[in-house]
Amino acid sequence: MYKKLKELNWKPPAQWSRISTIDMHTGGEPLRILVDGYPEVRGETILEKRKYFRDHLDHIRKGVMWEPRGHADMYGAVITDACTREADFGTFFLHNEGYSTMCGHAIIALTKFVLDTGLVDKKGTHPQLLIDAPPGLILSTASRENGIVKSVTFKNVPSFVLYRDQEIEVPGLGGIRYDVAFGGAFYAIVDADQVKLSLDPSGVSKLIEAGMQIKRSVMSKQEIAHPFEPDLSFLYGCIFTGSPKKASMHSRNVCIFANGEVDRSATGSGVSARAALHHARGELIPGEKMEIESILGTTMVVEVAEVTSFGPYDAVIPRVSGTASFTGKNSFWFDPNDPLKKGFIIR
Repeated sequence: MYKKLKELNWKPPAQWSRISTIDMHTGGEPLRILVDGYPEVRGETILEKRKYFRDHLDHIRKGVMWEPRGHADMYGAVITDACTREADFGTFFLHNEGYSTMCGHAIIALTKFVLDTGLVDKKGTHPQLLIDAPPGLILSTASRENGIVKSVTFKNVPSFVLYRDQEIEVPGLGGIRYDVAFGGAFYAIVDADQVKLSLDPSGVSKLIEAGMQIKRSVMSKQEIAHPFEPDLSFLYGCIFTGSPKKASMHSRNVCIFANGEVDRSATGSGVSARAALHHARGELIPGEKMEIESILGTTMVVEVAEVTSFGPYDAVIPRVSGTASFTGKNSFWFDPNDPLKKGFIIR
């Protein structure tokens, strides 16, 4: 007769490596937070730490993001010591293709994580955090009840429009009109009516195909250049926008990013890019809020907190709000004799 699980005393061999994670989600979008088992991530700045991880520890990203421990749409974050004097901690972000520049859903989940677990000790019902992230210092504010974070609002980095009212010929889709805006990462923003696709889970395969086609086409046509950081100068994804399912919402969007990942949330950096675009069009004034649906119907709220400039660009400081939840704790083992220990990805 097999033993009850609580009587199981087996432990993995000492030569196996182990990575521990806390798993969360924001609006349905997963976040796997690496908390133990990996070497020191070296570097004086977050971009240097991200580069060190990419150059020396990328097998860890693949091992915990890819199958069999993860999946094609898994997303992750690494917490580091603060790199600037004023920050509470630092972070950078992982996905199926590599490393992103900014992630709003991760900032929301990480804020809840460090406050609810006591990793960062802050008092009061609206504690604030300063987070070193790849695009700059992020200010997040939690709304807390009885010691538990119920929602999070963060002030994003300056967001701006790079290209407006562009058109490109996309193989299989024909002429597509689009804009490119930055909200911590660069996105091509496309009205979904042009591709006649539904912004719900039933159309996800076609959304991925169309989003990647548009992303590749835009990248081949136009330079995507951040005014200050070459490491941020790439097109991260394609955002399809359309009518909301609920009349009280502003709109719905679906973000296809990295190597065909689908964001289950409304995309924090994506709604920031949209805030910059709507403001540039005269459709969003400072203090006015947009509540935007995700592919699942979960929402994020974005508003223009400030109007500013960023290098040669007119820019806005978006304020984004959302909620996150814990989903589990994992201890992933890596058997050195496992032929698939480095992970794999099908899509």
